[in-house]
Amino acid sequence: MAELVPVEHVERRILSIRGLNVIIDADLAELYGVETRALNQAVRRNASRFPEDFVFRLSPEEFKNLRSQTVMSSWGGRRTPPTAFTEHGAMMAANVLSSQRAVEMSVFVVRAFVRLRGILSSQVEMLRKLEELEDKVGEHDEALRSIVGVIRQLMAPRSGDRPEIGFTASDGDET
Repeated sequence: MAELVPVEHVERRILSIRGLNVIIDADLAELYGVETRALNQAVRRNASRFPEDFVFRLSPEEFKNLRSQTVMSSWGGRRTPPTAFTEHGAMMAANVLSSQRAVEMSVFVVRAFVRLRGILSSQVEMLRKLEELEDKVGEHDEALRSIVGVIRQLMAPRSGDRPEIGFTASDGDET
């Protein structure tokens, strides 16, 4: 039996694209123990099982953004936009591949999607409670309003603009 990976490992491969949680074809193929080419070929052969809400091809702009976020090589490697699989698409892919590894791993993929859904729903619930709290706060209580604002900032998704970390050649000792 193939060695399985923890759900957390699968969760790190799930991305949010077009407001959907998806896993890219190369990552899904690796988890299922097949080549990306074989996965995409199986999807093409069984196109009727993969409607647009199960699988879609990234636009060139989404692909460019993905490459910049994941430090994919701009020279080597993939040159065409990948296919993105939703939770249902990932399950259907396991069915059409029908390898033992794909069947085993599909359970972990579904668990990862379910855990992310739970995290998102708890975040939505927290936002709802914050809104209720804001409604109850009187205009005179600016300190509490400030605290709620800070909590909202902490819950907001981070932008892709992060400061560079590490040293550069100019950081050396200049004497």
